[in-house]
Amino acid sequence: MKLATVTALAGALLAPSLHAETTQIDIAGHPVPVLKGGLYDRYRSNPPLSVIQAEAPELDLTWFKGLDKTKVDMGFESYSPNFYYRNSRITAVYTADLERLRALMPAEVLAQVQPLQVWPGRGLVAFTAYTYDYCDNDSYNEVALSIITSKPGNTSLGPFTLVGQALSKDFWGYVLKLPVNTELARVRGVVGYNLPKWLTGIDRREEAGAVSYTLTDSQTGKVDVTFSGKKLDDLSHTIGLVENSFTNLDHNGQLAYGHATSRQMAHASSMSADSASLTLGDGSLSRYIRSLGLGRMVKYEYVPEFQSALYAPKPLAALNADL
Repeated sequence: MKLATVTALAGALLAPSLHAETTQIDIAGHPVPVLKGGLYDRYRSNPPLSVIQAEAPELDLTWFKGLDKTKVDMGFESYSPNFYYRNSRITAVYTADLERLRALMPAEVLAQVQPLQVWPGRGLVAFTAYTYDYCDNDSYNEVALSIITSKPGNTSLGPFTLVGQALSKDFWGYVLKLPVNTELARVRGVVGYNLPKWLTGIDRREEAGAVSYTLTDSQTGKVDVTFSGKKLDDLSHTIGLVENSFTNLDHNGQLAYGHATSRQMAHASSMSADSASLTLGDGSLSRYIRSLGLGRMVKYEYVPEFQSALYAPKPLAALNADL
């Protein structure tokens, strides 16, 4: 998609969702529309916590006060970690064709991590819809399709590795697709993290007993994917930290990794097949998902309240030094 088209689409998506004026800034040579007077416009990923507390006094910012931001060069000047103060998500984990998953991963990455095999010929993918209501890059929706993998340098023991990751709350993956609904999120993700982001419509709808996300095909403008999940009743309010990390190649073709730490404040899960539904259409993302050979859903997670800190990527060689 041409840059002019992307910029025009960004403005069209931003205006109705924010109902506010936008202003254009430059990120690594990309003209990006952002909310005028919003957090990113004012602070470029480094707002004082006192500002956040004044604007959203109901938020508990205790956790963020223990995290230090540092200035980084990630293709543009920014600060790491990026803070997400109020968020929600739903996730469904499905079995998928193992050989297809391996074929989608670069050989360099595949030499370091392996898709987890839950039984012969079957791996796992996670489909997650996020709503970032209030964060350093204002607010946006995002959908992630990721292969669940082993940790770099560790042997994959299939379901035993998955159990180990679940017990340690330390999950690893390879991101296949990551559509977002603001140009700010797209440019930061592509330039800063080398993630497969593109700009499209992602609408969230909340009903009495369910949350649903509708994704628009960026080429046709038609509804392509609908993802719906139940609001589970047995919510736990026990606060816990979860690590989600990914391995990929940077813009120079070198192995890299990134990670986010999430503070889950309300969460529940289910293995019931009717907890979530994924409805595919005729667009490019639906065709891609069909190519994965999805099977049964093995787990659903409903997380209506969490906070997160997303760290700038580093060379994979630095991983052991960081642990």
